[in-house]
Amino acid sequence: MREIKVKVKGSSGLCTLASVVESFSVGGEQTRSSSSSVQSTPEIEKKYVHRVYDAIAPHFSSTRFSKWPKVATFLNSLPSGSVILDAGCGNGKYLGLNPDCFYIGCDISAPLVKICADRGHEVLVGDAVNLPCRTGFGDAAISIAVLHHLSTEHRRKKAIEELVRVVKKGGLVLITVWAVEQEDESLVAKWTPLAQKYVEEWIGPGSPRVRSPSCITLESIPETEENNYSKEQVKDSKDNADEELRKTMHLASQTENDFMVSEDERNAKNQQEYFVPWHLPYHRAEVSGSSACALASGLAKKDDKKGAVVYNRYYHVFSEGELERLVTGINNAVIVDRFFDKSNWCIILEKTS
Repeated sequence: MREIKVKVKGSSGLCTLASVVESFSVGGEQTRSSSSSVQSTPEIEKKYVHRVYDAIAPHFSSTRFSKWPKVATFLNSLPSGSVILDAGCGNGKYLGLNPDCFYIGCDISAPLVKICADRGHEVLVGDAVNLPCRTGFGDAAISIAVLHHLSTEHRRKKAIEELVRVVKKGGLVLITVWAVEQEDESLVAKWTPLAQKYVEEWIGPGSPRVRSPSCITLESIPETEENNYSKEQVKDSKDNADEELRKTMHLASQTENDFMVSEDERNAKNQQEYFVPWHLPYHRAEVSGSSACALASGLAKKDDKKGAVVYNRYYHVFSEGELERLVTGINNAVIVDRFFDKSNWCIILEKTS
């Protein structure tokens, strides 16, 4: 990566990109207070976020060019000379938006980072929960549509803590996430809710919480111990048991059906974990050789009607107030603005110390 010289606001000297990148040496600041369980990436994110974005990067980039007005307003409001980190920069559409500021981008997807670098941006591969940047180097940071790809509350909170860490005292952080409350409900109908059948594959350290199993259980069915009964008693007991079984199964079936309906209704209302499809057209799939491997491994499937390879991306969509609750306990930041925009919950934080 070439060296860039940046005039840093409030200083008389110059800094280079190398001076803001965190050292990964053993014993360095990188080993600060993060627990390994938060830093280690759950399989669900590796498979349904990292691998998917690596595979779809060129096509994804071609669809990402419009700037959200609220994000543009935030960036354009920053003083001239500000140093800005875009954590989860994607194809870099916000890098350089305010020409009077200096930008550094990072993303977990190496193919997306390469697209940014080919466009002349200063970028590096980095993890949202373990940003490769020095503490307090920037004047502002943005995280646009990133946190909803993190599969646990601890990891989402850690990502916010990292954004606060890398800015100076008085620095601002803009965070946007997809909302449960989607303005276009027809879109949600195309998403696949996380269901019980996926839990076995995903369960493990750092994976999403497992839904509580049904509290409905079958009534105990009496068993007959033949050596304690006469033949007549055994027959009577067996008949009684069969009758009890029929009654129990009938009642249990009714109860389970009632439960399934109410559970479906409850999940429809409270559902926050989804697969969101990405359709990679067949002619674009040839651009990335990873599609053949994805199809062979089951990561993707064909949709001949739409002429596309379909990938599923993991999302945790945020409910109202959830983003604010994650900030609770972060002692060195306060919320200075919050708003709902284009089916996203958004907050702006200010670092206080």
